[in-house]
This record gives sequence, C-alpha cells and structure tokens, in this order.
Amino acid sequence: MLPVNPMDKNTFRRCIRDGDLVIVYERHDNMKPIKVNKESELQNRFGVFKHAEWIGKPFGSKVFSNRGGFVYLLAPTPELWTLVLSHRTQILYLADISLVIMYLEIVPGCLVLESGTGSGSLTTSLARAVAPVGHVYTFDFHEQRATSAREEFELTGLSSLVTVNVRDIQGEGFPSEFCRRADSVFLDLPQPWLAIPSVVNMLKQDGVMCSFSPCIEQVQRTCETLKSKFTDIRTFEILLRAYEIREARMGSGHNNGASGPLPCKRRQLSPGEATKESQESLHPSVMAKPCSEAKGHTGYLTFARLRCN
Repeated sequence: MLPVNPMDKNTFRRCIRDGDLVIVYERHDNMKPIKVNKESELQNRFGVFKHAEWIGKPFGSKVFSNRGGFVYLLAPTPELWTLVLSHRTQILYLADISLVIMYLEIVPGCLVLESGTGSGSLTTSLARAVAPVGHVYTFDFHEQRATSAREEFELTGLSSLVTVNVRDIQGEGFPSEFCRRADSVFLDLPQPWLAIPSVVNMLKQDGVMCSFSPCIEQVQRTCETLKSKFTDIRTFEILLRAYEIREARMGSGHNNGASGPLPCKRRQLSPGEATKESQESLHPSVMAKPCSEAKGHTGYLTFARLRCN
C-alpha cells in the first residue's frame, strides 16, 4: 500500500520520495523491498543503481544502472508486499486473502479484529479494505513478532489504520473494550475453538467471523463449537492453478511429445504443397499449459455468521 498522505487519507502519493518503500522488480521471481535513501545505492547483477536518481520518478518507472541494466520501481501494494515480506510464520496468499475479505464483508469504515498477526500478510490487505476511516486491531502472543509487524506497518504507511497488540487471545480472549463493536473477526490460531466465546461477545449483531486452520481436525472441532451461536457455517479450501501462455513453432512432422498412435505414412507432396506446409509449420502458435510449480494446499477457511437473538 502506498504511504498515506496524513493531510488527506483518501489520496496516495504516486511519485517516489526520500524514505519511501519501493518494490524493486528484477524479474517475476526476483523482487525485493527497498527503503529509498538518497545517500544509498543498490548493487546487483545489472550494475549499480543510485537511490538519488529514483526520487521524483513515478511508481512503475524503469530505471537504469551505470552499466545499462535496468529494474522497475513498483509501489508496495498489498499483493506485492505479500510476495516479498519476511516470513516469520506461514502466511496467507492472494487467493485466500481475496476470499477472506469478500466473505467477511469488509468495506471502508469497518472495525476488524485479527488474531494472530504473524508476518502481517493478511493484515496489510485488511487495512487497505477498511481505509480510509476503518481500523484493524491485530493481536499476537509473541512480542518480537508483534514488534516486527509494527515496524513494517510504519514502513508501509499503514500505522494509522492498524494497531498491533501483544495478547494471548486463546487464553484471555479479546479486550472487553471491543465488545459488540467488531464488524468482522479473523482467527489464525492453533485452537480457535477456545477463542470463539470471546468472538461471540465482540461481534455486532449479524457479524461474521473466519477461522484459518491447516488441518481438517481443527476445522471439525471449530465447527462443532460454532453451532451453538453461529449460523451459515461454511468451510473452503482454495487451490490455485496458474497457467503459462507462450508462443511456439509447431512442425508438422513432430508430435511434440504427445502420446498416441504413430502417424500413418503420408503421400508424397508436390513442390508447391511442400513449400506451403513448410511455411505454415513455421507460423507461431499460442500454447497454454499449467505451470510446472503451483502452490497446493495452504489451509482451510471456515466462515460463520453470528446468529441473531
């Protein structure tokens, strides 16, 4: 998320300034977050890039090194931040995050409670969803993780939208100050069923909660606990399958490794026919196939709505 202008929370700065966070894009599988400092420089295999030359350029700019190599300077959106952040814990990825925001019905102005914070991947997207006047209160029992997350939210310009607290939600529940104030609650806990009585007290009437669990046994016990106070209980598993699209030249005499019967003997072509077929075989075709590496199971998302009295 781009840094928020404190004078106008509805607008975002589109040009890079000294002290901004940028995502340096070298290639699709190599990106890194860099804090701009006019006295610093980035050195990589493409050469030396001076930060001072980045200042004033719009996000998305292509910048060159002393050797003519180049990188792109991208805005730190929640999607890119999820791909480059430090993994202190297992994180939620884009497919899970999208479903969470949709089913928790999160819109600008919402008050959202989250436990635990972890690496802050989901928290970053929640903050954008509630901006500019909503707020996310996130809790983690591990003090060092909470401190690191707080520093990163400062760096990404989200500190006005996110408050990080240290608290054991499983043992203590959410603070009573949020009683009947939360629009949505998200749980990422080893034993989420222990926190459900507290969630009941935090949610507004007709509020929605979500629990993320990596194991189906956790889901089963959570659903059993939810039945007494919640309705519309649903569990999802998101399996994302990406495709790669590329051009390839298909020779008529090749089966490209496809299985099947061997081709039959062909008739002798005339010189004109042979020339035409040769030209057609050199014409590029668009090929689509699933990527060889795909993210598999990450966990289960269980949603439930507080039953109206």
